[in-house]
Amino acid sequence: MSRRIPQRRSAPRTAAEAERPAPESWFAALGVEQDTQIDEESRYNDGSTLPSEDSRFLTRHARRLLGPGMPSFQRIFRAFLGARVVVGLLLLSTQLASAGLGTGVPWPVLAGCVAYAALTLATWVVYRRQGAAAGGSPSRLSRAQWLATVVVDVAAFGSLHLIAPRGGLNFVPLLVLPVLMAGVLTRRQTALAVAAAVTLMLLGEAWREAARGGDLGVLMTQAGLVASGFFVIAILAGEMAGRLAREELAARGSLELARQQAQLNRLVIDELHHGVLVVDRRGKVRAANPAARRIISDSGLARPAPFPLQSQPAWEPLAQAVRRAFAEGQWPQAGREIHLIFDSGLERVLRVRMRFTRRRDPDSSEELCVLFLEDERDVQARVRQEKLAAMGRISAGIAHEIRNPLAAIAQANALMAEDAVTPAQRQLTQMVSDNVERLKRIVDDVMEVAPGGPAATAPVVDLTALVATVCSEWSRTARLPQDERSALRLELPKQPLGSRFDPDHLRRVLVNLLDNAYRHASGRPGSVEVRLYPDGESVVTLSVASDGAPIPPEVERYLFEPFFSTRSRGTGLGLYICKELCERYGATIDYRLRGAHHVARNEFYLVMRREALDADAPTLHLDT
Repeated sequence: MSRRIPQRRSAPRTAAEAERPAPESWFAALGVEQDTQIDEESRYNDGSTLPSEDSRFLTRHARRLLGPGMPSFQRIFRAFLGARVVVGLLLLSTQLASAGLGTGVPWPVLAGCVAYAALTLATWVVYRRQGAAAGGSPSRLSRAQWLATVVVDVAAFGSLHLIAPRGGLNFVPLLVLPVLMAGVLTRRQTALAVAAAVTLMLLGEAWREAARGGDLGVLMTQAGLVASGFFVIAILAGEMAGRLAREELAARGSLELARQQAQLNRLVIDELHHGVLVVDRRGKVRAANPAARRIISDSGLARPAPFPLQSQPAWEPLAQAVRRAFAEGQWPQAGREIHLIFDSGLERVLRVRMRFTRRRDPDSSEELCVLFLEDERDVQARVRQEKLAAMGRISAGIAHEIRNPLAAIAQANALMAEDAVTPAQRQLTQMVSDNVERLKRIVDDVMEVAPGGPAATAPVVDLTALVATVCSEWSRTARLPQDERSALRLELPKQPLGSRFDPDHLRRVLVNLLDNAYRHASGRPGSVEVRLYPDGESVVTLSVASDGAPIPPEVERYLFEPFFSTRSRGTGLGLYICKELCERYGATIDYRLRGAHHVARNEFYLVMRREALDADAPTLHLDT
């Protein structure tokens, strides 16, 4: 993807802009004073690094420019320091070789080469030890660095050129190194000043040679041509460094966009109710949202990505489906059913849809596929929910209209009860009263879960204390012994767990689940289990299980439907109301049959979002 380079504004410059330093170096180009590094830019706000699977959003050019971990200024500066060491050692070895071959080498020149080689080597060692803390701004050389490199090189090579005998080694080409270094790592004015200093030195040397009898015109012309070359090198180095800086800044912008895109994608995928898996051709899961990790696990959450599908025997059908999809290059639009059988004996039927990522070359093979997972029970429940939506609205209207005649019936029955004399009359009025109360409860339940109501808001409550209080009250109401003989077993975490849920609504859900569990349990000690535990960093699970007979599959699919009950006098709204109340606060409720090694196999569980407890959160204490 190409990126447009911002154009320079043509409007008049303000006073602040006039005082801003001109962009004369690679790292100060376009008014940017900070280095273009990715050490901090590749991290999220929470300190985590950009995952490897999210790096595909980066352009190839951005990865090429920003791939190394060392900041750009430090890399370039270190390269120049290494070049200075190489030049110093080459000068020293050349002079020593000349001396060894019998060629006369003046001792000042030899001493100067030794001093320069030692100084460059010492500077390189010191900088290597200090690293990025060697001082100076990350956009240009500091004064100490400038003096220790550019100034030293100009002085050393200039001195060697002045003291070297005529006809010997020419040290003028070596002056390109400090000029080039100044053009890349300093401001343009500084680079031109270095070129000007070299020019003055060359002109002075030409004047001295002319005083010794040389041709002044020829010497000055040669010095001027060489000096103009140094100016051209300084200007071109600065221009090329500026262009590369703009490209690096564009790559840095691509990296920032990629980081934001990765955060956005992760946020969207994590909030999806459907399970999402990103799998490569080898069956390795690159990304998985919490819903998918919950679907492919018999209890709790599967481990975070990356992980291979072949690592669990229960996931083998998924791995086979991925291999088949890659081999065929297609997958049905409506998806396919895949059965997962876990070691605990739990069987889960999934509806799996796949989508592929394609390369630019249409003939190339697929590399990644995205799996959308849904529990088949959820699919069927959604279809039934759509069919029941219209009926729910009609039922709410009917219930509202029933209230007035029902109140009239109750009032008339109360008047007749006052005149009832015989036992038969009193029995009839009591029957009417009981059925009126039953109808009132049904009407209240229907009106409470009627669609179209306002969204529920609630504070963050301490689930540990709330569950403990509700279970204690329910246990006393059910007249259970308050010791180990009790049918209720309660497992709570030691630390408080927060979630956003109305306390009265959660109390109603938990009491309903406890009543159902105790009604079908054997009544033996521990036949009803209540557990509250954190399921990862963002989820809290509340489980209510009993040792009753397993729920048949033909009953399980209708558990959360309204008006479905296995009892003759049941309204069939209990679990439906529990589900509606949970959905108001972003929670889910479901049923599963646990493995045979569990005593209480029938388990209803709530999955709630974990929230940090507010300072003013309602505090509930266990009654003693």
